[in-house]
Amino acid sequence: MTHAVLGPGKLRPEHLFRPRSVAVVGTETVDGAEVLGNIRAGAFRGPVLTAACAEDVQAFPEAPDLAFVCTDAVRDSLAALGARGCRAAVVMAMTNDLAAQAHAAGVSAFGPGSFGLAVPSIDLFAIRSHLRPKLGRAALVSQSAALCRAVLDWAEPNGVGFSHVVGVGGNHDLGFAPVLDWLSRDSETGAILLDLRRIRDPRRFLSAARAAARTRPVVAIRAGGRLLDPAGEAEMIMTAALHRAGVLVVDTFEDLLAAAETLTRARAPRSESLAIVTNAIGPAHMAADAVLREGLSLASLSPEVRSVLRLTAPREAVDRDIVYVGARSPIRLAEFAALVAGTPEVGGVLIVQAPTGPRDIEGIEAIVAAARTISIPLLVCAMGETTGARHRRALADAGVAVFAAPEQAVRGFRHIVQNRRSRAAAQELPPSAVLEVAPDCAKAAASFAAARAAGRSTLDPAEAGEVLSAYGVAVNGGAADGSPPLAVITHLDPLFGPAIAFGPAELAADRAVDLPPLNLPLAHALIERARLPARLAADSEARIADVLVRVSQLLIDFADIAELRLDPLRVGPKGVWVTGAHVRLRDATDPAWHLSLPPYPGELVTRFEAHGETLIVRPIRPEDAEAHERFFTRLHPQDIRFRFFSTIRELSREQIARLTQIDYDLEMALLAVREATGETVG
Repeated sequence: MTHAVLGPGKLRPEHLFRPRSVAVVGTETVDGAEVLGNIRAGAFRGPVLTAACAEDVQAFPEAPDLAFVCTDAVRDSLAALGARGCRAAVVMAMTNDLAAQAHAAGVSAFGPGSFGLAVPSIDLFAIRSHLRPKLGRAALVSQSAALCRAVLDWAEPNGVGFSHVVGVGGNHDLGFAPVLDWLSRDSETGAILLDLRRIRDPRRFLSAARAAARTRPVVAIRAGGRLLDPAGEAEMIMTAALHRAGVLVVDTFEDLLAAAETLTRARAPRSESLAIVTNAIGPAHMAADAVLREGLSLASLSPEVRSVLRLTAPREAVDRDIVYVGARSPIRLAEFAALVAGTPEVGGVLIVQAPTGPRDIEGIEAIVAAARTISIPLLVCAMGETTGARHRRALADAGVAVFAAPEQAVRGFRHIVQNRRSRAAAQELPPSAVLEVAPDCAKAAASFAAARAAGRSTLDPAEAGEVLSAYGVAVNGGAADGSPPLAVITHLDPLFGPAIAFGPAELAADRAVDLPPLNLPLAHALIERARLPARLAADSEARIADVLVRVSQLLIDFADIAELRLDPLRVGPKGVWVTGAHVRLRDATDPAWHLSLPPYPGELVTRFEAHGETLIVRPIRPEDAEAHERFFTRLHPQDIRFRFFSTIRELSREQIARLTQIDYDLEMALLAVREATGETVG
C-alpha cells in the first residue's frame, strides 16, 4: 500500500521513479558534469534542463519532474526549484539540515551525498559512476555511493542487471520507505537489495519493507553495525526487526552479491535439499561439505533413481548423494541435471563443472538449454578463470545463476532457502487461539507511582512483583523440574525501541530476540529460535509463550519502562514463575521510545445489539484467518464479485494472509463477530 504523503509539496511517486523531464543544477561541478554526461550518454527520453547555479533555474522553460542538485548551494537550489514548481530532487552535494531546507522549499529530496538514480527501463542514468547498469530484475537501494559503484562493477561481468539503482544518501528527508513502496508495486523488479546505515523512521521503514517482502525477495546488509556496537546487541535487534518484516539479512558483501545472483534468476525451490551433479569428484565434495556446514541437506536419491542413473551411464558412479557423470561427454552434466531435477526428493540442483578442454563450450550450451526446462533452482559452479570466466559470462548472459567456487554456489542456494522460509513465515496462517491479556493496569501504575514518589527509578522486589502479578505472571512458585533456569530480558534500542530477549539465564549469546507486540505464534517462534540445552515439554513451552505475550503487553502499555529482567524464570510441573524480577523506569538519561511495530488497536473494539444478539466489532487480527476462510465460503457469489471484481471460488493462503495480517498504521479492516460463538458475520 502506498504511503499517502511523500513530502511537503504535491509530489507523486512517478516524479521520482518515472520522471518525464529532469534537470541538473550545478553542471560546472565535477559531479554535475558526470551526472549530465551519464544522462546524455544514456539517451534519456525526456527533456534535460541544465543550470550552472541556482539563479539559472528560473530560466527553465518548464518545471522538471525531478532535479539533481550537484552544487554546494543546496539551500538556494532547492528554493529556486520549489519556486519553479519542481517537487522532487536528488541531492548529490553534502549539506546540513537537508530535511528543513527541503521542507521550506516545498521539495522532497533524497540525500545528501546521494549516488544518484538509475532507471534503465526509461534510459535514465543520473549517477556518479563510470559504469551504467544494464536492465535487469534487481533493485539496489543504498546509502553508500562507494558500495553502489562496487556492486555495478561486479554486476557487469556477472551479467546482473537492475530495474532501479537508488542512492538514498544521508537519509535526511526522503528515505527507504517511499522507495520500497514503489518497488513493491513495480512489475520489473524481481529482488530488492538494501544497504542500510541509518533508518530515520523505523516504524514506517518496517511497514514498507514488510509490504515489499510479501511480493518479492528483500535482502539487507548493514555495514558498520558491529563497529558502533561491539557487543552486537543492536545488530541482533535490527536483525529481529527485519526478520519480522520478512527481510533476509546477510553479513558480508559476498553474501549480498550471491543473493543478487540467485534471487533474481533462480526459481522457487521444491524443498530444501540440494542435488549435486558434477564432472569432478573433488570440487563436488567441497560443495557437499559446504551444504552440510550451512545446515542444508543433500538430496537423497531413491534407489529407483540411482538405478536409472547407472543404466544411463553404466561406467560412471553415483557417489553417495553426488551424481558423477565423468569428464568424457560435457553435455552429460545438463542431461543428468535435468533428469535429477524431475525427481520429487530434489529441491534444487547444483552443477559443479571443472574445465576439461575445448569441448566444454558444448556442455555450457547444453546447460543453457536445460535451464529453460528445469522448474526448480539450477545453480552452476563453473570453475577456473582462463576458460571458466568465459563460461560464467555465457551462463550469466543466458540468465543462469552461476558462481566461480562451490562454496559460493551453496551460499546462493542457502539464500533461496532462507527467502523461502521468510516468505512462508509471512504467509503462515496462525491458529485461532488468542491469549486475551486482561491486566490490572491501575495496580501496575500504582507500583510505578510508588517508586517515583520515593525518588527511585528502580522498583523494589515487592513493587516489581505487584507489576508482574497485575499482568498474570506468577512470582515465587513451587519446586522446579530440574531444567536449567531461563531468562526474559528487555533491551531498549535507540532505533527500534524495546526488544525482548529469551533464552538460557547464564548464556546471553544463546538467547533469541524479537520485538513487541508478540502473539502466541510469535512467542512460540521466539522460543524455538533460542538455543535451549534441552527441548521443552509442550505444556512448559505453552506456559513460557504465555509469559512472553504478557511481558510484551506490559511494554506496550507502559512506555516508561526502561529495563525489565525476569531472571531466573523457572519451569516446574505446576507452571512457570519468576524468582528474580528487576524493573527500572526511564530517567533523564534514557531515550524516549516508541514501538517500531504497530500494536493491536484494542481501543477500537466495540459492542452493540443487533437482531436480539450481541455483536463485537473489532479490528481484524492474524488469528482470524481460519474464521475468515469460513466466512468467505458463506458469501453469495454476487457479493464476492462486488468485493473482488471477479469470480473467486476460494481464497488462497496468500490472500488470506494479506487480508488478515495488516499494518494498523496504514490500513484497517473491521470484523463483526457474534459474542457468543466468535463467528464472523461481517
